[in-house]
Amino acid sequence: MPSDINITVATRNGRLCAGSGSKWEPVMGYSRAVKCGNYIAVTGTVGINADGKYPDSLEAQTRRSLQIIRAAVESLGGKIEHVIRTRMFVIDITKWEEVARVHGEVFKEIRPATSLLEVSKLIDHDALIEIEADAVIPA
Repeated sequence: MPSDINITVATRNGRLCAGSGSKWEPVMGYSRAVKCGNYIAVTGTVGINADGKYPDSLEAQTRRSLQIIRAAVESLGGKIEHVIRTRMFVIDITKWEEVARVHGEVFKEIRPATSLLEVSKLIDHDALIEIEADAVIPA
């Protein structure tokens, strides 16, 4: 796990909330991930680096996004193996194999339900992918 991913955890309205320091979190009023009971919902996560810049390739952005998601899930007591669903939004579906390769590296044995959808654009012009995830921690 990259050491430049800094997740903070706070209790809000009886739920554990993980923040990643994204500039959008306080503006829009959301958390990177929220844990309620044994369920963790991870919001749409772009593959941005700690310096605010994006890697050049879709593959690298996918990898970074999944690293941030893993850090958020782990900060709330989960593991990447607990992920049961991912939703991936890309601006160019013809490059799906780049996304699939990285997603497959992480989830090869886990096999969550997933969706890969093309959208016209994402929140930031340089973002090529945004990924959401849901996890359930076993009782």
